[in-house]
Amino acid sequence: MQVLVGKKAPLFNASAVVNGNQIVDSFSLDQYVGKKEVVFFFYPLDFTFVCPTELIAFQDKLAEFEKRNVAVVGCSIDSEFSHFAWLQTDRNKGGISGVNYPLVADVSKTISKNFGVLAGSEVKDENSGSYAFNGAAVAYRGLFLIDKEGLVRHQVINDLPLGRSIDEAIRMVDALQHFEQHGEVCPANWKEGEDAMQATQEGVAEYLSK
Repeated sequence: MQVLVGKKAPLFNASAVVNGNQIVDSFSLDQYVGKKEVVFFFYPLDFTFVCPTELIAFQDKLAEFEKRNVAVVGCSIDSEFSHFAWLQTDRNKGGISGVNYPLVADVSKTISKNFGVLAGSEVKDENSGSYAFNGAAVAYRGLFLIDKEGLVRHQVINDLPLGRSIDEAIRMVDALQHFEQHGEVCPANWKEGEDAMQATQEGVAEYLSK
């Protein structure tokens, strides 16, 4: 599992569904460089169980991301046609109707692999020299906070059964934006509106003495 923090987010250009009802052939995170931070998250599969709870939870909090000028983008190994069908399916039937942030189609699994979230691994057959994939070829629940320069500043990767906290993703956005605006670092469990601190021994001592 590779660590991308501090590095440029891997480039890609892929099909996606945008606005909940429009398939586009060429979608890239490059469109946000210089304009917005991005929360780019992976989930295993459409039409499953934990996944719709996460995608709907992101939608429910989308206004919180938008007021922070942050784009939310989802991705799985499903096709754009599967994404589209899922988006048109009512929630009481296992669908995610009403979700309107982009969903990227990673059919080739290249995006998942480049971000280091593809479950399983390729195994070489010593007799034939050929490679076979061992494990479930789907994405773990990876989440990447990418800044306006295209750098990954935060990543978290959950195993398939473990749903994420959307509030934690918002907290990390707040911490990054606070640091960028004020130059102060954010201590454990920091939330917007609380005291941060200077990245010095004196700053730590002052913070801990409060």
